[in-house]
Amino acid sequence: MPAKIRLQRRGKKGQPFYHIVIADGRAPRDGKFIEKIGFYNPLTKPAEIEINFESALNWLRKGAQPTDTVKALLAYKGVMYKNHLLKGVQKGAFTAEEAEVRFQNWLSEKETRIRSKKNEHQLSVKDATKAALDHEKKVNETKAQALAKKYAKEQKAAEAGAEAKAEAEAVTEVVAEAEVVAEAAEVIETASEEVAEAEVVAEEAPVEDTPAEEEQTPEEPKKEEPTA
Repeated sequence: MPAKIRLQRRGKKGQPFYHIVIADGRAPRDGKFIEKIGFYNPLTKPAEIEINFESALNWLRKGAQPTDTVKALLAYKGVMYKNHLLKGVQKGAFTAEEAEVRFQNWLSEKETRIRSKKNEHQLSVKDATKAALDHEKKVNETKAQALAKKYAKEQKAAEAGAEAKAEAEAVTEVVAEAEVVAEAAEVIETASEEVAEAEVVAEEAPVEDTPAEEEQTPEEPKKEEPTA
């Protein structure tokens, strides 16, 4: 059974990291391998791919079969295209020099596309960061406005409460004064009633006749007794 070029998982749970290895087709996925020719880290942006170009090309020419994922990685790095060109040279379709020129042109275009994608990614990250900052700024402004409205509302309520308290105290004072006046009026009314009753009693009481001075009757002159 031919050798396989496949991924061998490493890394913690939820943080995968892969080795690109040459292994016997009958070996378990994460078992023994013949040679490690690179690694693949899908967690970075863009993903990090490192491949020993010459070793991978030699194994392909020996008939090693890459898995679908590894085939895509090899194609991304140009290994598959270089193998295709070498097959064309063997068939006499073009010379080795022409194959190398074609590969270099492809590699140059590939690097240009990669740089363009990296720039686009950086711009998108920058735009996303700016958008996030703008959003955070708007959220903070909205919170500040809400707090200002809340503070103004509380202040207005406090002022209204103070005014209501002052009015209540004023009403209390007026009521107290009114009660004092009412009590004074009641006292005056009671006194007036008592005076009126006294006058009525005085008018209705009988008048006692004072005895007239007895007229003094003149004393009768004493009779003189005869002398012997």
